[in-house]
Amino acid sequence: MSANTYRHSVIVVMALAISLGCQGDEGAARPQSSAENVAYTEAAHSADTDTTSVVRIAIETSKGEFVIEVHPDWAPHGADRFIDLVESGYYDDARFHRVVPGFIVQWGLAANPDRTAEWATSFIPDDPVRESNTRGRIAYAFTDPGTRSTQVFINVVDNVRLDSVGFAPFGEVVSSMNVVDSLYAGYGENSGGGVRRGDQSNIVRTGNVYLDREFPLLDHLERARVIRP
Repeated sequence: MSANTYRHSVIVVMALAISLGCQGDEGAARPQSSAENVAYTEAAHSADTDTTSVVRIAIETSKGEFVIEVHPDWAPHGADRFIDLVESGYYDDARFHRVVPGFIVQWGLAANPDRTAEWATSFIPDDPVRESNTRGRIAYAFTDPGTRSTQVFINVVDNVRLDSVGFAPFGEVVSSMNVVDSLYAGYGENSGGGVRRGDQSNIVRTGNVYLDREFPLLDHLERARVIRP
């Protein structure tokens, strides 16, 4: 095996660790993330980060636009990472790859697999759960503590059972939840469920090339942007 092939394999394996296994008992409780991760993330935060101001994010989709209010006081690590991803354009042209009726809408594997690889192991510590996973709330997908990275989900119903296993909402949809409800859900778990319910390796490896070929009806996240005052 060549060095390049080895490195690519490592990236794929580590990227798979971030996929959501939150249905039922998946993502079950273990100790919170390590002190090393906490120290890393707190050092990475800019000195002037405002941990109280609400930030509005517009999500433009193939079905219309909805707006998320991000609350840093709910989950500061998660809020800060989400804003960073939006401002970097990471989510632009992604697919809503896991839409499960009566449960969640999930996205966060980039259109370009090179972007996914860049962020695959850039984990953030777990915020404590301060708000409940009620309808419209957004939180990070993860399998084990300390593995939150880029994948997020919106609760389309009240999923309060997720509170006890560590899924910490960092924001909520405040405008046009009907757009979230309308996103194509015909593939369910098949187009990109968590590792325990569906293999994401093809998405990690080839991004939209795979999704558009195998699941052409998935809706697109066309652009995410911070709404400036």
